Amino acid sequence: MERYLAPVYSWARRWSRFGSLGIVLILAVVRIFTSEINLSLQLIIAVVALLLGIPHGAIDHLISIPAKPRTRFIGYIVIYVVIAILAGWFIATWNVLGFQIVVVMSAIHFGFGDASYLNEQRDAEGRERNPFWIETVYAIPAGFLPVILPLTDHRTLSALNRIHPSLDQWAGSNTHLIRMIVLTIALIAIFILAIYHQSSMAIDLVILASLSIIAPPLIAFATYFGFWHALRHTARLVPKLPKARTLAADGRWGAAIAGAVIPGLYAIGGTLAVAAILMLKNPGKFSSSLLWSTLVIIWALTVPHMMTTARFDSQALRAE
Repeated sequence: MERYLAPVYSWARRWSRFGSLGIVLILAVVRIFTSEINLSLQLIIAVVALLLGIPHGAIDHLISIPAKPRTRFIGYIVIYVVIAILAGWFIATWNVLGFQIVVVMSAIHFGFGDASYLNEQRDAEGRERNPFWIETVYAIPAGFLPVILPLTDHRTLSALNRIHPSLDQWAGSNTHLIRMIVLTIALIAIFILAIYHQSSMAIDLVILASLSIIAPPLIAFATYFGFWHALRHTARLVPKLPKARTLAADGRWGAAIAGAVIPGLYAIGGTLAVAAILMLKNPGKFSSSLLWSTLVIIWALTVPHMMTTARFDSQALRAE
């Protein structure tokens, strides 16, 4: 990978950390004046952060298949949309099972996607890739910390119940056990990474654990999705988009990043429109209904997005 892409990856890693730590610090200050953030405010912040993360997965059709022949390009879009619709229908019909499946799939996708990003950053910097076992040690807690910890937090019950009444029992009686397992895996991973001189990866896990433990569950996951995962994935899009790649080669890496974001902005408007339509059936609970509808759409789109991204991840995870 060309060295001129290094600033793009460095920017994404730096600001994903700053964004997450910034939220933790803001919440710490807020706690000085109030014991807890109002749930309605949490819902609003979560919707905003989730929307910010949507564009990173909205241009899969541009990076996965050539625009020509046109029939193949259209066929890809049709299949992509059909898979998303079926996934959304499944989640909306079988709320708990659909939620559980998406939780596990998302954690794996997030973790190994982040490990792939770190290898691509090393490529751009001219460094040797990490061995697969190190990537796995990092990827498992990197994906499960920001997903499982918020969902097993004691503050999650009322939030999940407000989002959708059936979600608060998603883990049954195993909530505490699942939480302890994830925390234990994270501690072991941090210890191993530190021993093998992977301090930067260990720092990532410490930040993710801090965000997931300190921040209210909704804000913790939304912050991770919008400011960590989306930022890092956007950096990975730059070398796959010809225009953005050219801007990066000219040293205009800020414009290159914008070039990877702008094509997906339409998805925010589309998601809001669809979510608003779904929300109209329950106007008395605007914020929670809108969040549930937004989450269903994001989860549904995540399924074909994960399938598309898996190909790039497998390439980045292989040792050179």
